[in-house]
This record gives sequence, structure tokens and C-alpha cells, in this order.
Amino acid sequence: MNRRHWLRTMGGAGLALTLPAVSSRVFALPAQADARFLLVFLRGGYDAANVLVPAGSDFYYASRPNIAIRRPVAQGATPDPAAALALGADAWALHPALGATMLPMWQRQQLAFVPFAGTSDMSRSHFETQDGIEAGLAGDGHGEGTPKGSGFLNRLTQAMGGQAAPVAFTDGLPMVLSGTANVPNVSLKGTGRAPFDAHQTQTLAQMYKGTRFESLIAEGFDLRQTVAEQAEAMRKHEAVMRAASDGAAGETMSGRMQEMQAANRRALTARGFEQEARRMAGLMREKFNLGFIDVGGWDTHVNQGGAQGQLANLLDNLGRGIAGFSEEMGPAWRNTTVVAISEFGRTFRENGTRGTDHGHGTVYWVAGGNVRGGRIVGEQVGVTQSSLNQNRDYPVLNDYRTVLGGLFRRLYGLDDRRLAQVFPGTRPRDIGLV
Repeated sequence: MNRRHWLRTMGGAGLALTLPAVSSRVFALPAQADARFLLVFLRGGYDAANVLVPAGSDFYYASRPNIAIRRPVAQGATPDPAAALALGADAWALHPALGATMLPMWQRQQLAFVPFAGTSDMSRSHFETQDGIEAGLAGDGHGEGTPKGSGFLNRLTQAMGGQAAPVAFTDGLPMVLSGTANVPNVSLKGTGRAPFDAHQTQTLAQMYKGTRFESLIAEGFDLRQTVAEQAEAMRKHEAVMRAASDGAAGETMSGRMQEMQAANRRALTARGFEQEARRMAGLMREKFNLGFIDVGGWDTHVNQGGAQGQLANLLDNLGRGIAGFSEEMGPAWRNTTVVAISEFGRTFRENGTRGTDHGHGTVYWVAGGNVRGGRIVGEQVGVTQSSLNQNRDYPVLNDYRTVLGGLFRRLYGLDDRRLAQVFPGTRPRDIGLV
């Protein structure tokens, strides 16, 4: 049996293998030895105003009569589990669903928020904005000098040279990691079974024995086996998590619901995300230093909820995931940075179905053992009607390309030429995140 026929047969049986160019190595990055970076993409456009709550804004409470998060209680007063959690002396507060996970990280100064962040793209289209951000384009969608079909994390891989070990924790290779550099993708939606049985593994290994792909094949099988073993170990716990989570919509599959599903682009759901995140940490701790994961379900047009409900459940799972990731990274967390972004925020005013619609500016989360946290970072403006973009949503004052470009400069010591390769036509700005 020749290789082409065997691979076609295996593909017909529903088996697939993406061969990763990975190796066990001691990372030696220019600016920070052993630095690791994980990008978490919240697909669907999450409601940032109910996460980083502008608790000092009367306009916020007037705009959200049903879904606003209550103001923080005064110090020494009776605790209110439905109230926002104060973040120091600023006018910002945190959604109570993140009190057990993200608030302690904030207090350890390992978590910062960048409000009024995003892209200048004004389409409010999930797909157009997601594609533009992953490509690393300017808001006009052109991005002069950007190679067609490439994503900014793939270009970052190239800019880092042989010191990058990238991976996508996704079913297929996402746009952000597409491009010239060879990047593996590892699905975390495993059933606990290895993708190939022992006979198939031996057959494929024999085919490539003595070729330049031999070590690549071996490492690919090792990686898949590791993921399968992790999936089996976590399977029962994940089932419990799913059963306990909110089945947020027993609604009919309307056109809007179909759009909300499509916006996820086959991303993992937030349900049980903690277990997936812990498995990611095990792989990034040992094999990879540049990762990507997307999490879907954030398009909350209907019955979004306030302190409890649909959004609160999503946040609880996301917070547990990031906290679990940090715990599982162990000592490597000291040199790890996690950035959570979304394609856009949502309308500042609630809609007629107690939800929010597609907006513009959002809030980025930046967590890590090397983060200068406990701060709200970047350009800001008072939350009033006059400060809204088009009288409907947050403006973008902190462009994602300048923010991430400045962060990559700090993490990896990239000079202007290499940063221009990652984000063409952009002047990176260091806002002191790390």
C-alpha cells in the first residue's frame, strides 16, 4: 500500500493527523527566557460593560434597567452576592461571577484590563471583524504590506525565528496562525481515544522511516497520544461540569440564533473550559511557547442576565479556565502572559429582549505572572452618553495592533523591523502591561 492510498483510506475513516513541527527545547528568547504567550479569542463579541463595570457611571445604570450589575457595597457593609466587586479607588468594578477566580489574581497584581480596546473596523460583522483582527489588519481592512492569507501570530512566529514553538488548540488551523510558518493544531475536543490505533501508528511510522519526516511523525503521535490521555483523565469531570452548567437557551433556532452559533466558528464552549485550559497548560509548559484558543458563545442578544444568568455562567467558566491554566503552569506562570480579546464589545444600552447587540469598543484581559496587574491600563474616557461611539457603544481608544505590538516588543525584544512584519503600518505603543 502506498502512502497516498493509505492516507486517503485513513481520511475516509474519519482519521486525521496534523503534523506538528515541535521539539523539546530550552527556550531562549531575546528579552525574556522561557516567555510564553497565550491568546484567548472570545468569539461572538462579549459584553465588556458588564464585566469591567463602570460602577461610577449613573448613565450605565440608566441604560441597563434590567441587566446592570449593582454598585459595589460600601466597605464594612453587608456583602451582596449580586453586587459588583470594587477594584480599588477607581470607578471600575468586576462582575461578581469572577470573584472567586479573577479577583484574587487582580489582588496579586497578575491581572490588568485594557478598556476601550479593539479595532477601527466599524462593520459590526462577526466574520469580517474576526478575520480582520486575526489577519492583523488596520480597520480599513487593507493592512498595507500584510501577506495575503497570513495571520499576525504566524508572522510573529516568523519574526521570532527559530525561537518560536507555536500551537493552535483548535479543530482546524485558525486564520491568526495561518501563513508561511508551519504551525500544528491540536483539538482538545477529544473522546479519550487515540486518533490512530497501534497498527495504524506502526504502519505510518514505517512509511516515513529514514526520511526527513521520521522525527516529525514520531513527535506528532506523541503529542496526539498525550492529548488523548488527558481527555480520558478529564472526561468524567467534564461531563459533570456540562451537566451542572446552564443550558442557556431552550429557545427555537431562529435566524438570530443561527447567526449566534455561526459566530462561534466551531470554537470550544466555555462549559468545562477549566479542564481544557489545564490540558493546554500541560502542553505549553513542556512543548510550546506561543498558543491560541478560541471560546464561543458570547453573542448575547437575548436574556443576557445580570449578576446571574447566561453571561454570568460564561464568565464563571472562563475565569475558572484562566485560573486553572495559571495553576497548572506552575513555576512557568512567572513568565507567561495570557491576553483575552473579542472581535468587538456590545451596545451600551440593553435591547428589548434583555440582551445587547453588536457594538464596537471592548475590554481586553491581560493576565500572567509577569504582568504589572491590579491596574486599568491604556487610554480612557468617562462613561457618559457624550463619550459613546455613534451614541451606541464604547469607542476604541486603544487599537489592538498598537497594544499587542508594544507587548510583543517587551516580551521578545523585537525591533521596529520585526514588529512591522507582525503588524505592518503600525506604531507599537508600550502601555506598561509587563
